[in-house]
Amino acid sequence: MQAHPDGGQAAVTPDEGDLPWGDVWGQDRALKQLRQAVDDPESSSHAWLLTGPPGSGRSTLAYAFAAGLIAEPGDVAAMRQVLAGTHPDLTALRTEGVVITIKEARALVERSYFAPSLGRYRVIVVEDADRMGERTSNVLLKALEEPPERTVWVLCAPSDADLLPTIRSRTRVVRLQEPDIDDVARLIVERTGVDVERARQSARQAQRHIGMAQRLATDAAARERRETTLRAVLGVRGVNDAVEVAARIVSLATEDAKSLTTERDGSERAALLRTLGVAEGAPIPPAVRSQVTALDEEHKRRATRSLRDGIDRVLTDVESMFRDMLMLAFDRGGELINEELRTEIAEKVAAWSPARMLAVLDGIAETRTRLEGNAAPTLALEGLLVTVASGRKL
Repeated sequence: MQAHPDGGQAAVTPDEGDLPWGDVWGQDRALKQLRQAVDDPESSSHAWLLTGPPGSGRSTLAYAFAAGLIAEPGDVAAMRQVLAGTHPDLTALRTEGVVITIKEARALVERSYFAPSLGRYRVIVVEDADRMGERTSNVLLKALEEPPERTVWVLCAPSDADLLPTIRSRTRVVRLQEPDIDDVARLIVERTGVDVERARQSARQAQRHIGMAQRLATDAAARERRETTLRAVLGVRGVNDAVEVAARIVSLATEDAKSLTTERDGSERAALLRTLGVAEGAPIPPAVRSQVTALDEEHKRRATRSLRDGIDRVLTDVESMFRDMLMLAFDRGGELINEELRTEIAEKVAAWSPARMLAVLDGIAETRTRLEGNAAPTLALEGLLVTVASGRKL
């Protein structure tokens, strides 16, 4: 159930004097609120909702807050345990599936009623609270309404609108700020040592998503995939192109998802087999087969989510390109998100009406809705790219 922070901003180990807040960056207002709560937890809320755009550092702030609540002031070892996700009084969930299940929510509620074993508080962190459906959210309601005296819930989501009103009303909302491009670029230079121009380009293309900006800055293959995909979308002229490009996008997203999950899946499976006493390459005894099968199923859910997230990232990049078109069409000036494609984008602007650009943006929103409804990714993308080719929705 426990998980390490997802690294939206966490990349370096803070100095002991900075603990537990050393990795929190660019969120002075939110930081002030949570520091006050740590200093006087008796008078603060028992349930918090941290909201902010992807990459703004919600989970980093959540774990820092948890460390401040759990550890005694100055207890560096305990703070490091919480930040690593290994403290016994921290229960954290970052679902590896497409949604948070009712079973997972019930397990969280059960843990929330345990008294702290070592620290001052027990803290329940839910990193992807927006992935809870209505039935799953209802499982949490009573625990949020009447939590034990020494339990604090910390939910994370892009927006408070992503959660049911009944959940929002039981939490204290802390809204994170979206950082400036130049601020993100400075952070990327500090962390990775890349040149300032590359860091700023990555921050712009990632639309200030810190984790994605860092990946673009340090991974030439990721930069190439992004540019190749956008140029392919610009080049769609008809149904045949739409089918070909949709298949290519899904293929690239699948390869990317595998590169992110394969090594981790293999190490987890090997660790489980060692724990069960199964030698490498040996047949799995029937008595433990169910445990291995359960892990394999978890890996499948993780792969599905990773693919969905990858396709959503492609949609975000494509969306940015059509927004750039509208910026040029209405002569808004300023730097484009995809400045490197300005010439190609300007050619489209000269040939397309603003209504057609808006139709594509509407199509992107509809594609996301279809994917959330478990539509086949290739078919959903084909429909979007037909709209790109024709200017008409399917």
